[in-house]
Amino acid sequence: MFLRVNRTAVAVAALLAACTAAPLALAETYHVPPAPIAQILDAAPTPQVSLSSDSSTLAILGGENLPSIAAVSEPILRLGGYRINPRTGGPIEARVAWRNALSFQAVAGGPAKAVALPAGLRFTETRWSPDGKTLAFVAETANGLELWAADVKTATARRVGAPGLNGAFGASYSWLPDGSGFLIRAVPAGRGPAPVASTTPEGPKVQETQGGKSAPVRTYQDLLSSPQDEALFAHYFTSQLTRVDLRTGATQAVGAPGLYTGASVSPDGRLILTTRVKPPFSYLVPAALFPTEIAVVDFGGSTVKTLVDRPLADNVPPPFDAVVLGPRNAEWRADAASTLVWVEAQDGGDPRNKAEVRDRVLMQDAPFTAAPRTLVDLDQRYAGVDWGRADAALVYTRWFNTRNEKRILVNPAQPGAGRVLIQRNYQDQYGDPGDIETKADGKGRQVIHFTPDGKSLFLAGEGAEAAGARPFLDRMTLADGKTQRLWRAQAGAYEPVVAIVDEAGRKLITRRESQSDAPNFFLRDLGGKSRALTSFVDPAPQFAGVSKQQITYTRADGVPLSGTLYLPAGYDPKRDGRLPLLMWAYPAEFTDAKVAGQTVDRSNRFTRPTGASHLFLLTQGYAVLDNPTMPIVGANGAEPNDTYVEQLVASAQAAVDKVVEMGVADRDRIAVGGHSYGAFMTANLLVHTDLFKTGIARSGAYNRTLTPFGFQSEQRTYWEAEGTYTRMSPFTYADKVNEPILLIHGEADDNSGTFPIQSERFYAALKGVGAQVRYVVLPNEAHGYRARESNLHTLWEMTTWLDRWLKPAAAPKAEK
Repeated sequence: MFLRVNRTAVAVAALLAACTAAPLALAETYHVPPAPIAQILDAAPTPQVSLSSDSSTLAILGGENLPSIAAVSEPILRLGGYRINPRTGGPIEARVAWRNALSFQAVAGGPAKAVALPAGLRFTETRWSPDGKTLAFVAETANGLELWAADVKTATARRVGAPGLNGAFGASYSWLPDGSGFLIRAVPAGRGPAPVASTTPEGPKVQETQGGKSAPVRTYQDLLSSPQDEALFAHYFTSQLTRVDLRTGATQAVGAPGLYTGASVSPDGRLILTTRVKPPFSYLVPAALFPTEIAVVDFGGSTVKTLVDRPLADNVPPPFDAVVLGPRNAEWRADAASTLVWVEAQDGGDPRNKAEVRDRVLMQDAPFTAAPRTLVDLDQRYAGVDWGRADAALVYTRWFNTRNEKRILVNPAQPGAGRVLIQRNYQDQYGDPGDIETKADGKGRQVIHFTPDGKSLFLAGEGAEAAGARPFLDRMTLADGKTQRLWRAQAGAYEPVVAIVDEAGRKLITRRESQSDAPNFFLRDLGGKSRALTSFVDPAPQFAGVSKQQITYTRADGVPLSGTLYLPAGYDPKRDGRLPLLMWAYPAEFTDAKVAGQTVDRSNRFTRPTGASHLFLLTQGYAVLDNPTMPIVGANGAEPNDTYVEQLVASAQAAVDKVVEMGVADRDRIAVGGHSYGAFMTANLLVHTDLFKTGIARSGAYNRTLTPFGFQSEQRTYWEAEGTYTRMSPFTYADKVNEPILLIHGEADDNSGTFPIQSERFYAALKGVGAQVRYVVLPNEAHGYRARESNLHTLWEMTTWLDRWLKPAAAPKAEK
């Protein structure tokens, strides 16, 4: 008698048994990688620079190095898609680049003036006053956030006003247009202690859908999940709009406290555009999609106009160009006293609907009694506006499916039509015309920088071409869109324009770097000489001997590819021969094969590794092929991901063949690695090829059925493209992985789609089928690793892993 066996059931049972019987993970101490990695990582970071609104002063901002794991491990509240530190009510350590030193450098020349700050003070959110004479910032204290201001003339700083700032929703203050003070979001007076949850549940947690109403939301992190979460959200995110006087610190409350996600003052300083969310809250979507009211109020707190009172937006379609219904993207027109501008979808907010007009941009002047005027109708989705003057503004549109961008010249004085100045594929590096240059208008707003005769504007861009990137400054005539090149960076250096100092565009501030020169800022006179404004030194001279070159090669289907090949300092091909090599990459989707095949030589960039960079492996005798292009092309309307695996494999094969052909790499000692979508790529390449001896996958996603309403650039749902989701998921083929793989994941990953469970389940699957796998969980780390200990340990794991699998003699690979 024969017993018929259900093989799938047996396999699942075996996998579950393997997971259940697995020994408990052993806690390890943090390890430090070999020298000189720690020494480079601990070097003081290069200061950052901020140019004043009048282009007369550079604020030189000293930065903290990596924080300790103790700092990163402070308590965190995860509420409504946000993460905050309950001690300060502001963003968590992992999301803040803290500054700890400040000095002012006059663009005209002279020594920098250091600002005396209290010992241990650290700050963030630096913003210049409209007149460029004061720099404001948010300082951290033991129990909250404070508003401070530094005076350029005296090089002194002081606290402004008494209220503590509420930074839960992000930016906690803005300058008033006349520079007399600020509008802040303050912690409400007498807020009291945070609500404490009862240890006894009141009942079960219940969610229920409305039959026939679809709510296809993408995967989100940190959502509300209980009545206690709702109470904490209301407690920590409620703020009081408050006016603060710069000189006296006097305060004036504006209206009642609320859950204000945004507040901006009109250019004439009379009105405030507010955005606030309201109950009922949702457990399915983040706070940005909660019921929302957009309204204009005066400084007495009275409502002047309610633009929209929108219900919960939990039914926005999955495609990237989908938007909420009703008014959105509300803002003040920067070049007018108090004109409200907003956008409304004309296609139901769903790009799958046919429509000649997708978005309508509307304007309405205070006191908002006249009917709104249509500024322009758009056949693509609205993507922003640069305001200029009464008769000229530039409206931007984009459409994801075609990667098309338009820049439309409109006349606000005669609304209703526009003229396309620029139309392009926004992924086209070679054809990038640059960005429109703007300038401060003295009221805290940025407006288009026109030439003195008003007939042209300025464009500054990368200047990307196959031979390299040479930034430029152009002048474009509004009448015909023709451009004239005013300046271009010298070959061998990378020197983008930071700002135009004069009206005529003859004096520029640039940031210059080369392969051997650290980035520094210069004042460049197009009719004369340039002068250095800063003198920052190489933060990691141990890395100076590393060489890099751009290499190009061709995929089997004819698509040109490229990558940056790094070789260790002192490498001699005759003496050292072929090296073990790490290929670190990140795929990208395109709709045009020509654009996908663009290669840009970036060997003129100054490169020094930071954080958990894979480039640290160069100090340990490894070659690194950095960012070998992995284009996934969906030409002529085809979906790129339907041939993801085939194109990925072809790109990897071409890269491996190139470095072997060059004599740099040993075919049997090549590893592949990546972070996030690069980790997903790594797992797929180990599944579908035998090109690599091992792989390193950090903070990735491996099972696309766990992100059923889209991921990365995939807009279709799982049910619309089930075969693609399944084939792209390395989890599906875990039994095909016959090379060792190192999985690393932040325990508190905050990135949509890369929940830690992705690595946890992939590890369980790999272990269950007998693969060689090491799984490292970094406590309290998010998608990007922040703590010094975490970064050092990650680099130790990567170095130790590659030493283990690439430095010994290569062993034969098993057949697949």
